[in-house]
Amino acid sequence: MNSTSPAVLLVHGFGACKEHWRHNQNILSAHADCYAIDLIGFGNSSQPRALLQGEEFQESGFYYNFDNWGSQVTDFCKEVIKKPVILVGNSIGGIVSLRAAQMLKGLCCGVILIDCATRAMDDKRLPGKPLWMSWSRPTLKFLVKQRWLSSNLFRNAAQSSVVKKVLRQAYPSGRNVNESLVSILLNPSKRPGASESFRGFINLFDDHLAPQLIKNLDIPIDLIWGEEDPWEPIQEAKRWHSSMQSIRSLEIIPNAGHCPHDEMPEEVNPLLVKIIQAAK
Repeated sequence: MNSTSPAVLLVHGFGACKEHWRHNQNILSAHADCYAIDLIGFGNSSQPRALLQGEEFQESGFYYNFDNWGSQVTDFCKEVIKKPVILVGNSIGGIVSLRAAQMLKGLCCGVILIDCATRAMDDKRLPGKPLWMSWSRPTLKFLVKQRWLSSNLFRNAAQSSVVKKVLRQAYPSGRNVNESLVSILLNPSKRPGASESFRGFINLFDDHLAPQLIKNLDIPIDLIWGEEDPWEPIQEAKRWHSSMQSIRSLEIIPNAGHCPHDEMPEEVNPLLVKIIQAAK
């Protein structure tokens, strides 16, 4: 245990799990106490029945949202790590990390966002979008609330051929896309409650956006971004970096996509180590 420097907690993205940090955690552990967590609904964590706003409350249900995932991370930091921490989040794990940083207050000494989710489908991002998106939003919300539809969509997506197709988009260089990665992502989807987090997530139309959270934090935030991310454009990262005072750095990984920490760990790990060492 390293008692003189902050710990590091790695927070995965949607559809992933703690094993998605397979090429990072051991390297970072040489420089700080390093943990990885499975968010509720993913990996080996519990998979409670998804509750949506307006549905009858059930004791065994769970609202899959950034407040609750943030609370999970906060509790883990306070009850397990028990020391100041740097949060590292990929994709939606970035938003979870930002929300947890707010909850942790002085116990969080920095956040590293790796291709943070921009949440393009949130209602708050509708202004400026084509009018048909606003007109069709009520119909879309009605449809994705239907459990039979979300279950079928998930079942069709949780196939090896589909996962490999998505990975070809997410990892444009093709590096580190192998059967091990497919298994890491696919195995948790075979558990009985795996479709519940999918249902909860696709119904998140009004939740936290990263820029709102960043503006309410006074800790250093660093960005690492794959230049070829097909879902979270590099232009968005550049806008954040140029317009938000809390963001002190933006490192762009050429030819990398949405998960540069796994696609090109030899490029990303030295950046993570540098930030961690600077926090000692």
